[in-house]
Amino acid sequence: MKKVVTIGEILVEIMATTRGTGFREPVALVGPFPSGAPAIFIDQVATLGQPCAMIGCVGNDDFGHLNLDRLRRDGVDVRGIAVDPEAATGSAFVRYRTDGARDFVFNIKHSASGRTTLTEAARVVLAESDHLHVMGTALFSPALVATILEAIQVIKRKGGTVSFDPNVRPEMLGLPGLRDAFGTIFAQCDLFLPSGPELFLMTGAKTSDAAVAEILGTGIQAVVIKNGAEGAGFASPTFKLHQPAFPVQEVDPTGAGDCFGATFVTCWLRGMEPGHALAYAAASGARAVERQGPMEGVSSFAALDAFMATHRAEPSR
Repeated sequence: MKKVVTIGEILVEIMATTRGTGFREPVALVGPFPSGAPAIFIDQVATLGQPCAMIGCVGNDDFGHLNLDRLRRDGVDVRGIAVDPEAATGSAFVRYRTDGARDFVFNIKHSASGRTTLTEAARVVLAESDHLHVMGTALFSPALVATILEAIQVIKRKGGTVSFDPNVRPEMLGLPGLRDAFGTIFAQCDLFLPSGPELFLMTGAKTSDAAVAEILGTGIQAVVIKNGAEGAGFASPTFKLHQPAFPVQEVDPTGAGDCFGATFVTCWLRGMEPGHALAYAAASGARAVERQGPMEGVSSFAALDAFMATHRAEPSR
């Protein structure tokens, strides 16, 4: 089977146990949970039994070892994750508001994740990999952008493939060099996985159909659009499909999109028919929101099969 690698931030997530606004008074907390969008993604890939690895950096602290232990336990090749002796592992404090929105306090850019490079061990891992998954959240520093762009070239030179989940707020594209980086990654990707309005980030189109047509016209093999409770869509030059969301009781949406993307990419790399791949991905995202903690809802194929046997969400063309 093809080996998947991703690059980016690794952190812990610590959550307020009560709903409210921000952290301007003492609140009860739960955690730490292993987290970071690329880390969640690759943990889900591993749980599906796909060979996979991650390139990143953590601190030599409890938060770093918590993440390493979790990824290693679930089957991720962690040789490409450096342990920095000085910088602390990244963190995110999260509190849900009563309307479901979230307030965050992040330490990522200046954490160990900001020191991610292609070490000798990382280059070995990259040389063994067939597919690179890039997430927009990882493009938070010029050094990390350069690392990811170099990794894309390594994968492409050996005939590998690239998937790209923009996963970014539009205002971030104003950061120096970030829009150019997005354009370069977008032009090199084979599979594009935007969420909602991210479909329009790299096009001048006014409608979804026009945006998809423009994206596919660049040579990208397929577009997978994540729309949360409204379901998901798949489009290739010859085929379009809509997958409704599976109805579940939401506990914590963090990581659902990452699990969705990881499951679709895994199925796509195995040559699975798009309708089956999209159904598995939707089921994976649905199961993820039923558990508190970003990685706590990752699923095996057996768990997804059992879930879909009792939950119905029929796709349509």
